[in-house]
Amino acid sequence: MKKIILRKGKEESLGRFHPWIFSGAIHHTEGDKLEEGDIVEVLASDGRFLAIGHWQIGSIAVRVLTFKKQRIDQAFWQKRLAAAFDVRKTIGVAGRADNDIYRLVHGEGDNLPGLVIDIYAATAVMQAHSVGMHVCRNELAQALREVMGESLKAIYYKSETTLPFKAQLGQENGFLYGESNDDVARENGLAFHIDWLKGQKTGFFVDQRDNRALVEHYSKGRKVLNMFCYTGGFSVYAMRGGAELVHSVDSSAKAVELVDANMELNFPGDNRHEAFAEDAFKFLEEMQEKYNLIILDPPAFAKHKDALHNALRGYTKLNAKAFEKIQPGGILFTFSCSQAVNKDQFRTAVFTAAAMAKRKVRILHQLHQPADHPINIYHPEGEYLKGLVLYVE
Repeated sequence: MKKIILRKGKEESLGRFHPWIFSGAIHHTEGDKLEEGDIVEVLASDGRFLAIGHWQIGSIAVRVLTFKKQRIDQAFWQKRLAAAFDVRKTIGVAGRADNDIYRLVHGEGDNLPGLVIDIYAATAVMQAHSVGMHVCRNELAQALREVMGESLKAIYYKSETTLPFKAQLGQENGFLYGESNDDVARENGLAFHIDWLKGQKTGFFVDQRDNRALVEHYSKGRKVLNMFCYTGGFSVYAMRGGAELVHSVDSSAKAVELVDANMELNFPGDNRHEAFAEDAFKFLEEMQEKYNLIILDPPAFAKHKDALHNALRGYTKLNAKAFEKIQPGGILFTFSCSQAVNKDQFRTAVFTAAAMAKRKVRILHQLHQPADHPINIYHPEGEYLKGLVLYVE
């Protein structure tokens, strides 16, 4: 196995079981020339064994797979995937007749850094975020079939946009196992079309399941506005919650088509819902309808720390407009999925927006990602989804 030797004193984070090794910590390599995706053994400057992981060109040079000396083979992948599946059964999202949408693997949170697997009924959508996981994709698919058994009919690989373009891997999306044209799956008894072929992420925002259920709880008799609606998850839950009306807004006409299709699946012919393909800021500025429940779930405003300042300004501007427009006694659900924005920064942006709008605001709930998106206790960077539910006088 090829070896990476760290600079003196750079092994401390591995002693705390942090799963990343940055390029600046590496002193030299031993063995044949390293290729992206190689499995490497990591040693301290004095030769002590530290970890085994996937090597990749970039700031994060090694993603640690194990802190033990062991073979990374089919049995290893199968054991890790089985452990992840056990967690999903334990928390109650897998094995339910009314719910077959959940995240099976959440990268570092499941000790499989660089890998995401979402389950949609009998189809698994696999996404690699590291070259190493891309190289291992067929082994992972075979291990997944062993773990999931007959419940799994197809595995779709979707990594064209998540792998580093400079790696020149020639990766293509497509089925690694089986094939499926059935794009309907169920979340908490509601049906959704899942566009794993061309949709964002793996085809659905699995991470908002619990927060959608909370929107349902607050929707009875309210006029609901769902901004950045994508496929309309929050909107469908609001409809089931008894909303007086629900309006869904997204800049993508394709997303709006999916919202309408999901409404037809669950509430055929129900005229309480209407969708609009418009820019969010423009819609908020010009809207005439008086809403008393607004959901702001924008795409990540900051993909990296260099964009942090502009992102916080964006969150402040967006929330200020919502505070300005929402009816007295209204409820605002507001989110950030930007990993570069921490909870305190997001909260400060929202507080600033409330002050700009001169509204009295109470925090009802502080929201985060659900249990099938677990956070490795040694990897706090895995906590990315932040949300607040606010009562606005």
